[in-house]
Formats: sequence, structure tokens, C-alpha cells
Amino acid sequence: METTTRPKPNRLLRLPQVLERIPVSKTAWYEGIKEGRYPSALHLAPRTSVWRESDIDDLIERLEQKIAGPVQ
Repeated sequence: METTTRPKPNRLLRLPQVLERIPVSKTAWYEGIKEGRYPSALHLAPRTSVWRESDIDDLIERLEQKIAGPVQ
């Protein structure tokens, strides 16, 4: 019997949840989006924005690699 692995469900995070994981101010977060450093939001309604958890996980990984520097 062949087993299939299901992909991890992609949760949606609201801004306070994102800022718990990426400790910057709201202003710095939105500037980072504008400059292309941080992922853009998905807009569920005119005043409701969310981010994919996988996008935030990828961002954290990139930031950690940048801090660690090149592997030697």
C-alpha cells in the first residue's frame, strides 16, 4: 500500500500574528512590503489583510540565512 504525504495546510496569519514572528513595527513592516523585502498581503475584504504562513516561514528562513552568512 502506497502512502501519500499531505502537504501542511497553509494557515493565514493576521498582522499581529505576523509581527509576533517578525519583530518590527507596523510601519517598518509596510515599508518592507512596499520595498519588496516582505511578502504582500492577501486582501480578504477591504479592511482585512492576511499573509500565508508559508510566506512568513520562508521570510524567516531567508533572514536567518542572511544573519548566519555564507556557509563555508
